[in-house]
Amino acid sequence: MPDLKKYARQTQNRLLMGLLILSFTMGIALIYWFYGYQAALFGLFCLGAILIPLLLTVLILHLIERGLHHE
Repeated sequence: MPDLKKYARQTQNRLLMGLLILSFTMGIALIYWFYGYQAALFGLFCLGAILIPLLLTVLILHLIERGLHHE
């Protein structure tokens, strides 16, 4: 019998990665097209700045989840 929780977690991770990739590629391309090179660089900087707390939150939650499973 397949593990549905693992499948759901894997699907959610893939959807999140797709969203991030789409945001970075299409978002920066649209900023470049409408506003130019410098605005696209600033948009890339802003997306990177948003990504740092997001990754820290995911890391902390992952560590908490691993700690709960070891008890």
